[in-house]
Amino acid sequence: MAKIGVQAMMLKQQVADRGAYDVWKQLADIGFSVVEVSQISLTDQTRDDIARANDEFGMSVAAISAGMGATGGGGNDSLRESFDKIVSDCQALGANRVRIGMLPMEALESKETLINFAADANEMARRMSDHGIILSYHNHHIEFARVDGVHILDLIKDNAPELKLEVDVHWVQRGGMDPVTVLTKYVGLVDLVHLKDYRIAVPPAEAFAALKSGDRATWQKHWTNIVQFAEVGSGNLDFAGVIEAGIDAGAEYLLIEQDDQYGRDIFDCLTDSREHLISLGYSDLL
Repeated sequence: MAKIGVQAMMLKQQVADRGAYDVWKQLADIGFSVVEVSQISLTDQTRDDIARANDEFGMSVAAISAGMGATGGGGNDSLRESFDKIVSDCQALGANRVRIGMLPMEALESKETLINFAADANEMARRMSDHGIILSYHNHHIEFARVDGVHILDLIKDNAPELKLEVDVHWVQRGGMDPVTVLTKYVGLVDLVHLKDYRIAVPPAEAFAALKSGDRATWQKHWTNIVQFAEVGSGNLDFAGVIEAGIDAGAEYLLIEQDDQYGRDIFDCLTDSREHLISLGYSDLL
């Protein structure tokens, strides 16, 4: 059965301030049992803290994160430079999944560089599979740009047949695509899904003050940034449809994520997202 958990990228400051064990305990107290680790440096101490929390609170790690550049980026290790450490981290945490959070920006320069990236990722996926580890690729909106009429995500998929997908439904929507349609298209390739809502926010009071004063530049800045990351259920995505399509596509884990909380406490945001998913009838997946 698929499981719903938390993507820990948005908890990196809390981990830095309090340590992973304490943060994991708070997640367990809310009612989560699965965590995907990203942008949290897996030092020996942090790795041991997560392993201890898993044992004590009955939790597990859905996946850890890695990059494909010379450095991993965002606190993640690089598959190129730290392959053996990444395998060791998986083994220590009882995880059998690694996800590439973003392609190196240099890979976007041309169709050739994109294909080269995909071929390199495919080789990493093959090497990971030798250790019983699944490697997935996480999309943003850029993967729905077209190169010679083909979506970048399809260029990656076609040139990396060993690579699975982690579909982020907010970024799919921001890329101009329907999340359910995309999940359905990639049945059999989807291993992970990010549950992140897509909210259109009314411009704030300061935007209208700028408009009245004739400050068009400030107004335009607010007007062009009304798309927000949102708690599950507070935006416009159909999460019952997303979850059903994700499970049908083969997802083993569906992870709640919210890149920006706009001043709210992240644990309150996670609680709201969890409660909405329960209201949809998915308590058995949590």
